[in-house]
Amino acid sequence: MSRVLLIEDDRAVREGVTLTLRRRGHEVEAAATGEAGLTALDAFRPDLVLLDLMLPDKSGFEVCRRIRATQQIPIIMLTARGDDIDVVLGLEAGADDYIVKPARGEVLEARIRAVLRRAAPVDGGGPDPAAERAAAEVHGDLTIDRAGLLVSKNGQDLALAPSEMKLLLYLSATPGRVFSRQQLLEHVWEHSYHGDARLVDACVMRLRTKVEDSSRSPRYIQTVRGFGYRFGPV
Repeated sequence: MSRVLLIEDDRAVREGVTLTLRRRGHEVEAAATGEAGLTALDAFRPDLVLLDLMLPDKSGFEVCRRIRATQQIPIIMLTARGDDIDVVLGLEAGADDYIVKPARGEVLEARIRAVLRRAAPVDGGGPDPAAERAAAEVHGDLTIDRAGLLVSKNGQDLALAPSEMKLLLYLSATPGRVFSRQQLLEHVWEHSYHGDARLVDACVMRLRTKVEDSSRSPRYIQTVRGFGYRFGPV
């Protein structure tokens, strides 16, 4: 199973989540502070980070940004509330998904599996993927290598987080096709229920800062008002 780094200051939550995940076969390293979590990141080398937003020494937002500055490891936020600005700020800092505490074991397991699948997509993530291509796709100054999971702009490799990569692969598989936020939640985040559009919007915002010359005038990740998003230019 996966190696999970849990950064959570609440002892009861930390011990409960650790026990739950270990019972499901995961190897877990737990840290009670942000600094301890960052230290454990290098020593433990996890497959995924579960990160609480409210930490005693530094905010979860800062920890998330520091991780994202050097690594594209999957990050799931743990938050006590799901309807406030903390969720938006956490997603903008680079988190791939979030879970509202307290969370049942099956919810934790499902979210972990989904995020790890996004980190290593099998077929490029498109709705109707073609056979594996020998050559990378070129879209203007953007080059997408689906087989190698590599994206470059003007010859410079881009560091994309798992959700950003999966979203780009999914949209670019059918340029010009418009997808609703709900469709993207189901296919990229694997949320089968009526999910949270903030996940999509925050990921689009982060992706645009990396692939676009101007986030305000996007060429590739285009908004279709009232409907959703599409990949261009079309």
